[in-house]
Amino acid sequence: MAHSVYRHEYKYLISKAEMIDMQIRMRPYFKLDPHAGENGYIIRSIYFDDYWNSAYEEKDMGVFNRKKYRIRFYDFNDEVIHVERKKKAGAYIYKESAPITHEELDKILNGDYEFLLKKDNNLLREFYYECMTNVLRPRVIVDYDRVPYIMDCGTVRITFDEKVRAASVYGDNVFDKDGMSMEVLEPNKLILEVKYTEFLPRIVQDMIPGGAKEFTAASKYVMCCDKLMYLHDYGYWYENGEKEW
Repeated sequence: MAHSVYRHEYKYLISKAEMIDMQIRMRPYFKLDPHAGENGYIIRSIYFDDYWNSAYEEKDMGVFNRKKYRIRFYDFNDEVIHVERKKKAGAYIYKESAPITHEELDKILNGDYEFLLKKDNNLLREFYYECMTNVLRPRVIVDYDRVPYIMDCGTVRITFDEKVRAASVYGDNVFDKDGMSMEVLEPNKLILEVKYTEFLPRIVQDMIPGGAKEFTAASKYVMCCDKLMYLHDYGYWYENGEKEW
């Protein structure tokens, strides 16, 4: 079954120096996520959008209620792959996920969705209907290096995401770690994410760098889409006034 968690989520743009300073201050209260190695892990997400670019447009405009679909795996490994749906209502995040196999991922990328309808999983069946009725299709690959920390008090999770990169959904081998990608952040910048499900202790609030710029409308997905549109002279999704699929 798909699992889901209600949580708060805030994102900030910080510098490398601010991250190092924050990590020092976190040491007495946080520990590395046990699922991550000393240097964290690499996340690759294949984001999907519909015929009207709803996920992009709604995020860019800051719509209160919105959702987006992605397929995610780690360290270019095919052992754990999930279809995820992330819903946002104001400051609240609701995420669902369901496992798929490498073979099933290949089917999705090749436009074969029928098997999803036969899955004993509501999320995967709803993903099928989105693909069929709203022409949901893979739009962009988003990569980044993540170092995650957890704090038991308040179920707080802090992550540092560096080297955010954009890539086209190319060929059949999305597990190729050497494929061409482009960094989207300014040099020496990274994204701090603060997530919690109960409350955010004051001591954690005080750790956030004072000059950190909170993301409101921007996101990794939007930034990576913009990067690809810039590469293609802002014609990545359009040709002669019509969308390319």
